Amino acid sequence: MDKNFVFKSIGVIRSSHTKASETPIQPVFAEGIKGTVVLNPDYADGLQDLYQFSHICLFYYFHKAGPLELVVKPFLENREHGIFATRAPARPNPIGFSVVRLVSMDNNLLHISDVDILDGTPLLDIKPYIKRFDSRDNVRCGWQDRVKDEDAAIRGRREFKGS
Repeated sequence: MDKNFVFKSIGVIRSSHTKASETPIQPVFAEGIKGTVVLNPDYADGLQDLYQFSHICLFYYFHKAGPLELVVKPFLENREHGIFATRAPARPNPIGFSVVRLVSMDNNLLHISDVDILDGTPLLDIKPYIKRFDSRDNVRCGWQDRVKDEDAAIRGRREFKGS
């Protein structure tokens, strides 16, 4: 089995977030925060019909992530957990994803909202969010089930006060 993979950036994500410590930890905590995706013009034809979707999944490279940590203390809890039981960025393959609102499109420029991504983040892929495929009923969310919604709302925003 080939253990080496090569990914190339297909664009860049622009946002008002310049410090990881002030960036909301998930799009649900970044409601209304705007950003853009600047897709490499070579891939613009791949955007055909994307405007029909209200939300898109962005897959990106955590370009500012620290070194791999197999055990981390996530922002929503004061206990350590294995990296694979969290969404922390210090992963074996630092790949992130966010479900954001697609506001509008202008050629290879996507205007998005609910952005929890650092400015200048390299984009790896875009997929439409499809409720039929991506939403599940009767799920267990492990240690996250113990986190109160009020606590998550405060800690998840990291006290962000941006626009």
